[in-house]
Amino acid sequence: MITAGIIANPASGKDIRRLVAHGSVFDNDEKVSIVKRVLLGLEATGVQRVWIMPDRFGIGLKALDGLALEMEAGLLDMPVRFTQDDSRRAAEIMAARGVGCIVTLGGDGTNRMVARACGAVPLMPISTGTNNVFPMMIEATTAGLAAGLVAAGRAGGAVAYAPRIDIYRRAPGEPLDLPSPGAPPEEIALVDAAIYDERFIASRAIWDSSKIRELILTRAEPGNIGLSSIGAGLLAGDCPPGHGVYLRLGEAGTPVRAPVAPGLMRTVYVEAHRLLAPGDVVRISHGQPCVLAFDGEREIELRAGASALLRLNPHGPRVVDPRRAIAIAAKAGVFR
Repeated sequence: MITAGIIANPASGKDIRRLVAHGSVFDNDEKVSIVKRVLLGLEATGVQRVWIMPDRFGIGLKALDGLALEMEAGLLDMPVRFTQDDSRRAAEIMAARGVGCIVTLGGDGTNRMVARACGAVPLMPISTGTNNVFPMMIEATTAGLAAGLVAAGRAGGAVAYAPRIDIYRRAPGEPLDLPSPGAPPEEIALVDAAIYDERFIASRAIWDSSKIRELILTRAEPGNIGLSSIGAGLLAGDCPPGHGVYLRLGEAGTPVRAPVAPGLMRTVYVEAHRLLAPGDVVRISHGQPCVLAFDGEREIELRAGASALLRLNPHGPRVVDPRRAIAIAAKAGVFR
């Protein structure tokens, strides 16, 4: 049976950056409409079964209400705690059920949670978050078609690995040795990992660039929003494909003007930087407490003397190229 999954985060696009910056608010009613169009696109490609993550707002149920579908579609049977971990557990269950593709609605943070548990299942990420570097601005019908073609095995060659950062934490006094091959990371980041000069996670979202001490990026593409725009502004697009960037920020470095959040332009000072090849490791060790933030959100409080290893992994989540998927299918006569 050809199956697919949909994970729509009702909290994406609603964090504190609507107050401290000028981020768009993605209304959940619009997410309902997006899911409807995704479902119709999936069905048009021959998908036979779709599972949708349940959520507090009822995005999945409202999308299915009144929608005449021939394929089976319903909510995933899972306990819901109404936290960001719901996305991770939904992806884990969908992967265990063998879905051919997962469509996500969210930003970088939502996709990070899904990527932690989806394994080799390809992702078709639709932007509905704050910082949308990893997900795509794409019409939902097109996203549904592309995801369905991949799930049905009709778009071979339209899926590629995206890089990620693997994070391994070390207690005070523990050696900063590399983990053994295949050791699962404690956390991952899809776009950026920041060492933030704060003691506590607090409101999670990052917007004060003056508190960033170090920054590891999986990409530095011009036109991006968020912390990766700092690398893009510094390197002016001169970052080889497949490489990441390490930046050390300080008061006496090269000034770089960057949109660190929607509508929030800031000047940061880069004291040092270097390119990261696939597999390269950055060792983080600070005498003072700090916070590790991933994809724009604070996640781990690092005690004084504790340390961490951050490795650029070229084999992160598998991601659908929607235009390529549809082009491959069209060339094979799928739409004729």
